[in-house]
Amino acid sequence: MLTPAPVVAPMVIPLGDHNPTRIRPWATWALIALNLWAFIGVQPWDASECAQQAFYLRWAAVPAELTRGEPLDQAEVAAASDAVCQVQAMPGKPVYLTILTSMFLHAGWLHLLGNMLYLWIFGNNIEDRLGHVRFLLFYLAAGLVATVAFVAPNADNISTLVGASGAIAGVLGAYLVLFPRAHVTVAVPFLLFFITRLPAFLVLGLWFLLQVQGLREPLLEGGGVAYLAHAGGFVFGMAAALLLRSGSGSGGGRPARSRRG
Repeated sequence: MLTPAPVVAPMVIPLGDHNPTRIRPWATWALIALNLWAFIGVQPWDASECAQQAFYLRWAAVPAELTRGEPLDQAEVAAASDAVCQVQAMPGKPVYLTILTSMFLHAGWLHLLGNMLYLWIFGNNIEDRLGHVRFLLFYLAAGLVATVAFVAPNADNISTLVGASGAIAGVLGAYLVLFPRAHVTVAVPFLLFFITRLPAFLVLGLWFLLQVQGLREPLLEGGGVAYLAHAGGFVFGMAAALLLRSGSGSGGGRPARSRRG
């Protein structure tokens, strides 16, 4: 399974930002709720390992399926799952719908909570700038671009691709452009942890550099991190924010209420 890793950078753990918003981030909260619901209420964690593999092969994105427009055949399904599981081919699989469904699936609690932490901290300010509906469309578009960025050079890969990281990476890219000097409270692992504030351009720039460095790692058929999805979503978010900033000037607007992200 290819799981875009949680967006948490190992060198710093964000705890919150200091960037007031004007509106309640209903779309951000809804996305977090949907991800939690999918993980707790839909994914078959109480089932066997084989049932879980069949679930992922049903609802996760698979590069080879997306490039061909049809589900894996039986030989490919057997190669993508454990031999003892004997997972059957799924001729009725909604191949292109999995671009959407895969954004709400996660490989474990760390994967889920790491992603939701970043969405909670940085999503509200992008939603504040875009509005609820445009933010939701932006988020889904970032996830789509992130998937395409990974699939394009890996057209024959038969591993499952899951996680919200690509879409959230788009949020991070937009935040870097729109709020580079906002302060972020982070925990820095050093012996234990110490708490400090860093500018967003440093926190998010470091995160992006780690993704670029990760692109050097070989892609594994049976597992690994889809760094290209991270990078693709991040670059899309930056580009979209640059267009927004150039179109709105300095972006005045209403005075911000004192509410922290």
